[in-house]
Amino acid sequence: MNTNTDRQTLMKKALLELKEMKSQLEAMEKAKKEPLAIVGMGCRFPGGANSPEAFWELLCNGVDAISEVPSNRWDIDAFYDSDPSAPGKMYSRYGGFIDRLEEFDAQFFGISPREALTLDPQQRLLLEVSWEALENAAIKPDTLVGSQTGVFVGITVNDYLHRLLKRETTEIDAYQGTGNTSNAAAGRLSYILGLTGPSLAVDTACSSSLVAIHLALASLRNHECNLALVGGVNLQALPEVNVILSKARMLAPDGRCKTFDASADGYVRAEGCGVIVVKRLSDAIKDKDRILATLRGSAVNQDGRSSGLTAPNGLAQQTVIRQALSNGGVEPNQISYIEVHGTGTALGDPIEVGAIAAVFGHHRSKDQPLTIASVKTNIGHSEAAAGMAGLMKVVLQMQHQEIVPHLHYKQPSPHIDWENLPLMVPTSKTHWQTIENSRLAGVSSFGVSGTNAVTYTHL
Repeated sequence: MNTNTDRQTLMKKALLELKEMKSQLEAMEKAKKEPLAIVGMGCRFPGGANSPEAFWELLCNGVDAISEVPSNRWDIDAFYDSDPSAPGKMYSRYGGFIDRLEEFDAQFFGISPREALTLDPQQRLLLEVSWEALENAAIKPDTLVGSQTGVFVGITVNDYLHRLLKRETTEIDAYQGTGNTSNAAAGRLSYILGLTGPSLAVDTACSSSLVAIHLALASLRNHECNLALVGGVNLQALPEVNVILSKARMLAPDGRCKTFDASADGYVRAEGCGVIVVKRLSDAIKDKDRILATLRGSAVNQDGRSSGLTAPNGLAQQTVIRQALSNGGVEPNQISYIEVHGTGTALGDPIEVGAIAAVFGHHRSKDQPLTIASVKTNIGHSEAAAGMAGLMKVVLQMQHQEIVPHLHYKQPSPHIDWENLPLMVPTSKTHWQTIENSRLAGVSSFGVSGTNAVTYTHL
């Protein structure tokens, strides 16, 4: 027996096994950070933005889509009072509203007329917009039956259920339950389309749809699903919610989100629904899909103990921004644009800008400032759908290589150190200047109860 030969054989085998293990570990690490491809989008936002194309027209033309509360929501004259302390009243007459909300082809989705009567319009919107997003992705919905496709939906309010509960108890039927629970908003999509991947509703208030994106990203990277429908939806059907927000002094009396402006005094509520179709980038390339943009990374955290339950935490915001950069393998100096949460409050805006400056300030200069803006100045704060509205705005800007105007910015907030921060707020449509012709941007959402979410997208 040749001992040296045996040892050499064992050594070669061990080295080969080590190389294989190293290769497997590298593949696992790569999979953990694989970008996701956005291959389809659909939407309904205020101002008649009922498609990505219409949404782009609204944005690039600098349209203010806010209006007075329409009569088919509630009688604004009966609930309005300019005095914030007036019992049972709201001091704002405005909001961002989706048109033709009452139109729904129940038969198309196999829903009976009786069931449709008690079906939350948010569920109706998700069905319509998801179908349109799949069409936008050139995917025939009937080809997904039995597929490992996930559904991740950001949804918070249940106004329609409360309206139904005001009726006589004799009018209650079995459909009222399945038609108005948040879990059914996701489950109905999976049921009607025959999808077998993870299906869940996410409620973290204003950050819900970005948290849904974070969960979808993790699910796809872990191969729990091979395709995902990710969305957010919001509806205003109850005046009482606005009365509550009026008592908390959260609403802007003039109904405008004046993000970064000295006159910032609250936000205006808005309706909205946005859905994206997402898959792993390697699969999208293999399938020769049209790739609208990629999701590079995301992160979620919580404020913990801040100065109050609804008060933002700047340090927590810095942490989640950095975690999302790490998750996507992105360096701060690669980011040229941030779509901020930016509700337009005297407290929240400076804290958010401070967190952004702490992470990115050392990587930019006055000659090459970081651009920051908020879609809420156009359409209002769509709450559970707000993150999706911001993401879709960024994707559209990337595709058109333009940055659209940020509205209602006339006098910079004195609570933000503009002189010493390398930041720029675009007040007119501009070309998206980039380094090496690559566009990388961040989107932020911060929930009122403290859950923060950030994602980075690239084209």
